[in-house]
Amino acid sequence: MENKENIIISPKTKVLQLIETWPQLEEVLIDYVPAFSKLKNPVLRKTVAKIATLQQAAAIGNVKVEDLINRLRKEVGQDLLGETAGSGYNTVKPWWVDEKTVHKEMNAREMLAAGEHPVNQVMADLKQLSEGKIYKLLAPFLPAPLIDKAASISVQHWVNEISEAEFEIYFYKPG
Repeated sequence: MENKENIIISPKTKVLQLIETWPQLEEVLIDYVPAFSKLKNPVLRKTVAKIATLQQAAAIGNVKVEDLINRLRKEVGQDLLGETAGSGYNTVKPWWVDEKTVHKEMNAREMLAAGEHPVNQVMADLKQLSEGKIYKLLAPFLPAPLIDKAASISVQHWVNEISEAEFEIYFYKPG
């Protein structure tokens, strides 16, 4: 584990690194973003918390990233930061969303229940996705790290939050 003095809490800080460095921040994080009570689940802790950043956590909790960072920084005595850009996750239904063009659908719950993380499978599927087609992912939380990876290969997305524990993420490969 890194020395606390060497870590500055930022939007890019990994959730697991944060709570391993400052265990008391787990409860602060859960109080601020109730969806993160799922961190108590050992499977999600090993998979999601290991790769999710605080910026992604803020998006999952639908809170401003700078507010979350400042709350955590205040707890450990670090300087507060100013406003930053929003989460960058598209929650406004784009023109290309059409159930008829869904080429493949995956439910991440099964893999997560087995202790696996669906990132590699979804990324492999997205790389094979034909132009103009849609890949639909069902997940029990906003898979922010996965959405970021998809964006890195020029795949667009739309997040449809059905409930606090049910998300549909549509991925689209432009033609």
